[in-house]
Amino acid sequence: MIAEFVASWGLFRDAYLCGWLIAALLAVVGVLVVARNQIFLGAAVAQASTLGIALGMWIGSAFGVGGLTGDHAHGALSLIGVVFAILAALLTARGSSGGAGEAATGWVFLAAASGAVLVLAASPHGLEEISHLVSSSIIGASPADVWLFAALALLSAGGVLLQRDRLLLFAIDPAMADAVGMRAGFWNAAIAAWLGLAVGLSMRATGLLYTFGCLVLPPLAATALCRESAPLFWVAPLLAVACSAAGFVLANHFDLPPAQMAVALQAGLVAVVWSLRRIRGLGG
Repeated sequence: MIAEFVASWGLFRDAYLCGWLIAALLAVVGVLVVARNQIFLGAAVAQASTLGIALGMWIGSAFGVGGLTGDHAHGALSLIGVVFAILAALLTARGSSGGAGEAATGWVFLAAASGAVLVLAASPHGLEEISHLVSSSIIGASPADVWLFAALALLSAGGVLLQRDRLLLFAIDPAMADAVGMRAGFWNAAIAAWLGLAVGLSMRATGLLYTFGCLVLPPLAATALCRESAPLFWVAPLLAVACSAAGFVLANHFDLPPAQMAVALQAGLVAVVWSLRRIRGLGG
């Protein structure tokens, strides 16, 4: 099985590397999403990115803008998707407390999900692209994607190293963060922009399922495993990369979609960790 995976490395190297870097990046951001009890936010932001890509394709088709149609649209559409993802994250961040936050998140998800299909309803190629984004596929990643996500992962790791305690304090206890002088508006906007950038770029490279799965499942498993909050920022990406690596190996061996296999393993890990924690709690 391992030998088969190694043999496929020359053909799918960029896809594998891109998938692992995205898993690590999203898991780091996802620690804050899970800590703030905003798990559904990731799906809403991803759908907003899909809507942005759909609108970009529609504009290109309707007005003959060459940069937004055809095989050369990757960069332009990715940029539009990132902008929509960041806007959606900022919108939901403004009402992040209680029912207002949940309402805004639900609205963004439903409006974006329906709007993306309606915008491209008359375009068979467009609907195929939306279906591709929703179904998730890491095949087709380029060397540029690898360098991009490597840079984002390193920048995110550096930011966490410098601001870990403040990030956790703001995510877990916003009232205390405000009491010690942290500006809630600035931190809300910064985290929302970080989330939107990571999700928007990841969506175009790997699709909704893999993006959302890596964002929330590894942090959920890490939260159940760790007794303290500080290790979450390295445990979550480690679990994400481990599950993705195992998923890619298994998918290559059994000829199955790698993104779906990786997310299935992440979901299975969460189920196992939750079960063990429950058994341990009953035993105690």
